[in-house]
Amino acid sequence: MDGPNQTATEFLLLGFSEQEEVVFGMFLGMYMVTISGNLLIILVISCDPRLHTPMYFFLANLSSVDICFSSVTVPKALVNHMLGSKTISYTECMAQMYFLFIFGNMDGFLLSVMAYDRYVAICHPLHYTMMMRPRLCVLLVAISWVITNLHALLHILLMVQLTFCSYNAVRHFFCDPYLILKLSCSDTFINDVAAFTEGPLIFLTPFICIVVSYAYIYAKVLKIPSAHGIKKALSTCGSHLTVVCLFYGAILGVYMHPSSSYSLQDAVASVIFTVVTPMVNPFIYSMRNRDIKGALRKIILTS
Repeated sequence: MDGPNQTATEFLLLGFSEQEEVVFGMFLGMYMVTISGNLLIILVISCDPRLHTPMYFFLANLSSVDICFSSVTVPKALVNHMLGSKTISYTECMAQMYFLFIFGNMDGFLLSVMAYDRYVAICHPLHYTMMMRPRLCVLLVAISWVITNLHALLHILLMVQLTFCSYNAVRHFFCDPYLILKLSCSDTFINDVAAFTEGPLIFLTPFICIVVSYAYIYAKVLKIPSAHGIKKALSTCGSHLTVVCLFYGAILGVYMHPSSSYSLQDAVASVIFTVVTPMVNPFIYSMRNRDIKGALRKIILTS
């Protein structure tokens, strides 16, 4: 341990210490499925010209972000287990938090952009091609990357100004920003202000966009006279809504309840947020999407 007047050079990740073997096998299996499943989605979309549309462009970006998001936390946890270590260096911890901020928030922004895409497709089908031009799609993704990078940079620059000393154990399997902040022996007032002002803004903006988009979609669907038309409209939103509920439900489970210590509920919600959601996204989209299943079948038959 570091002395009381020294900055900590490493942190201890104590999450899942009591069930390491089971967790290692589970994490390894889920990580392999996450990588292979999302890479397959990217491959299918890239190889089939019929899928070169705005919706699948955003889906390919979401799969890329999910690969990166899962890769920020899981490999370190697996390596530590194989080496019999629980440590993560100060630099690695700051880098891990930086990329967690980026990819975690990027997931939310991409889901909001995809909700807007569904809104245009259902509410303005005749103007879809004109409204969702390729240049606009690229611009929406680029703006999302800029916002999430600036958000991450702000919080990490504030974090590196703090001093971490004495007790530096984190009851988690990765460097959770909230828990790391609680370990500081410096004044965290500015960090807290940023976390409670700018943080919720970044979180709520995509969520509000999703809610507003689906409010318009719901209003449009109610005006469709035929049951077949309603079913067709909703079928294009089912997969997206499932992913949105899973993603935001896990976030709310982790960060939107008061907790003085790391509980089992926090552990389960964190695993869903950082590991399970990136793993199941490609399956949710592929199982309910005829275009992706057809493209995948074509690739398998021609290979």
